[in-house]
Amino acid sequence: MSPIVADIGKLLLAGLLGGLIGLDREIKHRPAGLRTNLFICLGAAIFTLLSDRLAVEHVGDHTRVAAQIIPGIGFIGAGSIIHARADLVTGITSAATLFVVAAIGMAIGGGSYVIAIATTLLILGVLSFLGFVEQFLDLKVSIHSYEVSGGSAEAVTVHVNEILEPLHLIMQNVQVAPTPRHVRVHFECEGTRTRHAEVLRMLEQSGAFDSVIALGPVEAE
Repeated sequence: MSPIVADIGKLLLAGLLGGLIGLDREIKHRPAGLRTNLFICLGAAIFTLLSDRLAVEHVGDHTRVAAQIIPGIGFIGAGSIIHARADLVTGITSAATLFVVAAIGMAIGGGSYVIAIATTLLILGVLSFLGFVEQFLDLKVSIHSYEVSGGSAEAVTVHVNEILEPLHLIMQNVQVAPTPRHVRVHFECEGTRTRHAEVLRMLEQSGAFDSVIALGPVEAE
């Protein structure tokens, strides 16, 4: 097999493995999705190939170019982490995934195909299986947002706090939007999946609100 064909095969494999991980992130609506993971894996493979080629042609350390991939990925990973509030930081899993995806690209560029494929399968298993286990065992704590409406903001807030108090939860990031007919109160609270289901059930059954809407989870990892 000619070197050019072998290099093209490496790039195609890097695009495939990076794309598989990126597709998983895209489906889950994470900050770094299909194209980001694919490009990072492909780019890491290209830099690794170039590092080896340039060292042979110009006589030098063939690891110098590839070594710069790590700080570069750290910069991109930092950009995927969002510090929304003092108590909410998102994107950490996406940043860690990008770091490993770059390593997969480097492994492919260096010819370690088995390691690259095995790592890809391991990442997909961790992202899928462990997430399912967390949900099944009700271990994962997330922040959900809700919107309720009533006659006045004060009355609505009092009723919501009466419901949350026995559950040891508190209203966070409260926003009030008055309308001609009523007042809409948007708030968030933190808890497990079953705790959020209980909050929604109690809000709907209280009869103290004109409407109750569960807006779903705030993006977090």
